[in-house]
Amino acid sequence: MQYEHNELMSAAREYIGLMKESGLGYFRIKNDKFEIELGEKHPHMMPFPMQMPPQPGATASVQSISPDAPKKSAPEGNVMNSPIVGTFYAAPSPEKPPFVTVGKQVSKGDVLFIIESMKLMNEVTSEYDGVVAEIFVEDGETVEFGQPIMRIE
Repeated sequence: MQYEHNELMSAAREYIGLMKESGLGYFRIKNDKFEIELGEKHPHMMPFPMQMPPQPGATASVQSISPDAPKKSAPEGNVMNSPIVGTFYAAPSPEKPPFVTVGKQVSKGDVLFIIESMKLMNEVTSEYDGVVAEIFVEDGETVEFGQPIMRIE
């Protein structure tokens, strides 16, 4: 069964509106009847605001860090960070194997993982050629914008 042009255009307009509301630069949906892909293939994602403005009457807490406290160093090398806040998925679905594992050779443009944000699955591709040396997060774990996900050597 082929979808009518008006039906597809109506769906595309709806998804464009959702993209504008959420600030997404790329959207792809596929089912057994149609596939819609909107935006840049691999946009430079803008972070969502990480802090809400203070509410009237709310008190802020300040945490001080001792100068003697050990500093957690960022991983070195070619690190793939989360482009958005969301949930990390190592595989395209629970029944399928992960996109990559430690020791796997990857090329620039290969899909490494998915970040689900606002019920949208965002494929994240490699910016580097190399071998996956470390994966810092577990499947299903919530990640923050800019959080290191894996290191590629």
